[in-house]
Amino acid sequence: MKIRMLDGADAVQFSRLRLEALQQEPEAFGASAEEHRSMTLDMIMRRLGSGSEGGNFVLGAMVDGQLVGMAGFYQQEGLKSRHKGHVWGVYVTKEWRRKGVARRILSELIDRVRGRSEVEHLLLAVAVGQKPAKRVYESLGFQVYGREPHAIKLGDKYVDEDLMVLHLR
Repeated sequence: MKIRMLDGADAVQFSRLRLEALQQEPEAFGASAEEHRSMTLDMIMRRLGSGSEGGNFVLGAMVDGQLVGMAGFYQQEGLKSRHKGHVWGVYVTKEWRRKGVARRILSELIDRVRGRSEVEHLLLAVAVGQKPAKRVYESLGFQVYGREPHAIKLGDKYVDEDLMVLHLR
């Protein structure tokens, strides 16, 4: 398995895996499969290609040329908030779960972000029902600092999210 930064050339595989994530785990993500389907391949290519310019990126776990897991990072841009970075879109396809894939991707993400002196905190939100994901985050040093009630709405059902932080400095 190889962990690497995704770029525009990975747009098709990224799009497929992201759609799988949104369809298989709708309660785990703020975005919907419908919203993702509305994105053109060109939009996805630009999103993945922007990582080298703005510092935001998506890491992927590749096995025999296939994308089996991913996690994204973006840094806030405002003068008063650029010390905060966010982890988003963490997902591993079912066949590769419980094999340390998420841990490897997130460890690489954390290492890359630690190299940025201006990023002091990594933030993420995890749906309260995503207990395995939360355990991985906690094992990497993330701590719950709050809960957002009704963070996600699916039809007439609400999902709360635990808000987590990893202090880098």
